[in-house]
Amino acid sequence: MRAFDLSPLFSTTVGFDRMARLLEQMPSETAPSYPPYNIQKTGENAYRVTLAVAGFGEDEVAVEVKENLLTVTGKLARENGEGESYLHRGIATRAFERRYNLADHIQVTGAALDKGLLHIDLVRELPEALKPRKIAIQGGGHKRLDSKAA
Repeated sequence: MRAFDLSPLFSTTVGFDRMARLLEQMPSETAPSYPPYNIQKTGENAYRVTLAVAGFGEDEVAVEVKENLLTVTGKLARENGEGESYLHRGIATRAFERRYNLADHIQVTGAALDKGLLHIDLVRELPEALKPRKIAIQGGGHKRLDSKAA
């Protein structure tokens, strides 16, 4: 039996901590490799997605959340190549689109571009109805039903 490397599948999900074991049984597909990124757990219910977007400005990168799908797109406002001559070109500045499936109740709390890295902060906010709650146990004996009252 062959073993499958599911790291590309895990790298596009945030907040699916309990489903990791189930996903190990699914076949993987190759994930796009540009731009490189990290997914980090920064707290009990907090996450951070960091993308390396060297060469992109704040107006050239867009972050959008719609129906539990986080989409990050980058498109240069200027065209590379016109009047530019490279001896070596190792910094990729091509357009990109990255999609991340978010678990239920994951909210995007902010995004910041700093030194070529785009940081997107996420937090899991469970509604009060889904949070565990403690039920108080009443003390005392059993109440008897008086047969004369019936």
